[in-house]
Amino acid sequence: MVRNVIGSVLALAGATAAVWSPFRAWYDGRHGSDYRIDDLFGGITDAKAEVVGSILLPFAFAAVVALLGVVLRSRILVALAGLVVVGFTVLWMVRVGQAEGSLTVAGDGTGLGDGVAAALGGGVLLLLAAVVMSGRARTHEMELGPQPEPRPTHPTLDDPDATQGQPTRTMDVPTRDRQHHEPQHHEPPPPNHRP
Repeated sequence: MVRNVIGSVLALAGATAAVWSPFRAWYDGRHGSDYRIDDLFGGITDAKAEVVGSILLPFAFAAVVALLGVVLRSRILVALAGLVVVGFTVLWMVRVGQAEGSLTVAGDGTGLGDGVAAALGGGVLLLLAAVVMSGRARTHEMELGPQPEPRPTHPTLDDPDATQGQPTRTMDVPTRDRQHHEPQHHEPPPPNHRP
């Protein structure tokens, strides 16, 4: 239960960071929402994207999947959301590196921006949440609970008292053999009478 709560908090934080990241600077002050999804597959261009067709779309999809994973306590859905965020971010970095020749980080606002860090951090948080979450408990175990082991009906070497409370059976000895087992009562011989 505690693991699911911690995992849910991490997943929500990761989804929030992923959706927020396109509205921050990604490279040379250009926001992530300015990059078209098509640019990730065909090469980075200077064309400005609409918000709906921007890189925000896969991150919003990942956030919805993560929310479903939290509600359903599904580690697989949360992990899938994390993979989508990290995958699209890495794909973007590869395409920008190809277009620019190299990726740089500078303190004057040029190069990689904090939007990329937020996206990667959000993806890592989602993957970490999937690891932390314990998932749903099995319904069979929840309904029936742990079942006690059946007690043996005959005594064993480990538990000789296993038959306590069980009716005992007596063995019927055949009449012929009973004579040998029953004690013989002999009457003393009568005293000798002399005439």
